[in-house]
Amino acid sequence: MGKKTNANIGARLDRLPQSKWHIKMWLVTAFALLVCWSNGIGGAVQNILNELGWFEGSAGLLAMWGTSYTIGQLFGALIGGPIGDKIGRKKSILLYEAIHIIAMIGGACSPNIYVLFVFRVIQGLALGALLVVLFAGFTEYVPGKNRGTWSSRTSFIGNWAHPICNGIALLIVSAGVSQAMNWRIQFMIPSILSIIASIIIYVKFPESPRWLESQGRVEEADAIMTKIEKEIEKSTGKALPPVQEVSEKPVKKLPYTALFKGKLLKRTIVGSLVLIGMNTIQYTLMNWMPTLLSSWGYDTKDSQFMTMFGLFGAPFGIFIASLIMDKLPRKVTGVALLVLMAGLGIATGTLAPSLGVTGIIVMTFILNTVIYMYVCYASAVYVPEMWPTSAKLSGSGFCNAMGRVSNVIFLSLIPTIAGTVSNADGTASFNTPGNVFIVIAVIAAVIAVSIIFLGVETRGESVEEIGNVD
Repeated sequence: MGKKTNANIGARLDRLPQSKWHIKMWLVTAFALLVCWSNGIGGAVQNILNELGWFEGSAGLLAMWGTSYTIGQLFGALIGGPIGDKIGRKKSILLYEAIHIIAMIGGACSPNIYVLFVFRVIQGLALGALLVVLFAGFTEYVPGKNRGTWSSRTSFIGNWAHPICNGIALLIVSAGVSQAMNWRIQFMIPSILSIIASIIIYVKFPESPRWLESQGRVEEADAIMTKIEKEIEKSTGKALPPVQEVSEKPVKKLPYTALFKGKLLKRTIVGSLVLIGMNTIQYTLMNWMPTLLSSWGYDTKDSQFMTMFGLFGAPFGIFIASLIMDKLPRKVTGVALLVLMAGLGIATGTLAPSLGVTGIIVMTFILNTVIYMYVCYASAVYVPEMWPTSAKLSGSGFCNAMGRVSNVIFLSLIPTIAGTVSNADGTASFNTPGNVFIVIAVIAAVIAVSIIFLGVETRGESVEEIGNVD
């Protein structure tokens, strides 16, 4: 008798009823996403370092703050995906968590901006790889019929990181902690929380049986799947529905070059464009919003206050996305959100200087609501789900890397777009911060047109159906 080449893992996972096991997997993944916020503190830390004179009044050093991190994310996404496809989901998550934690602690101990830049690159590298595995890997554990909803819920929890870490930054300022210590504390908090997340993952997170099956490790996949089934039967007190039998197919391992051929090439192009739009818009505002507000005449405390409350639009937007994600076609959802972002970007850039504190909070809250609906759509749902299992992290990682490339270029242009000037006290400020929002609107419109002509539909399909690229 020949060796089994298929354990029917996909059909067995897709027929599972919603259970405590699904909730556990969701909470573990979401908590890991929630606490790895080295990206979320970027704007607050940058503003403090600028006031401390660490950037020496240099537009180049100021631009390098966001650029160095994004370069790290670029290479993290590019190499993290193939490594994750090679060693597995659980091992790669723990590896990237360890690197990220070490880099955050190193950043907190940095004696100058140049050492901090090195650790900032490593932070970006580790987080770029970690996000690919957490988002794309999670899609392998949930059924296709409500995959978008589960992924949106994960993104919902994870994106509370931004208002939470900005809230913590505000509390640290309000507590009278010196600025020299403030930003170091902001690095230490997520490093401690990420250690806790890593322990939970090590204990509670099983290897993906879909990935094991795709690697030809069918016995291991079957053993983990059987354990999952028994756990769900025990928690529900009911026998599981029968498995829909499918004909066994040989395990197919796709090489990295498959991303640039045939059906996968179109997905690579679409996924890259979708994430170019997401990264350019999201990370520009995340890294530059406090500085943009300061350039409109607001002090550090007020700009941090407005940024924090504006970012509460992030979880609100993702909550809305979780309600509609599996109700509308993916292509329609993406185009609609991009058009809304374009309109709101123009409105924010032209009206913000005259709105006052309350008006800016309302405007940025609405803008962030739509932006993070799109972030959820792009990073947690659409791009992660469009790949065969054996190339899932590689495909998602490559598209993330393309998004980071565009972000590196755009972030380096922000000081020029916003009209940076060096002040006598060693700080830098912007003459035309509204231009940043106008350019964001143009980018959103261009990506929307691209999705109209190149978009592919994945809503409701199983991982195995999506992976059929023959």
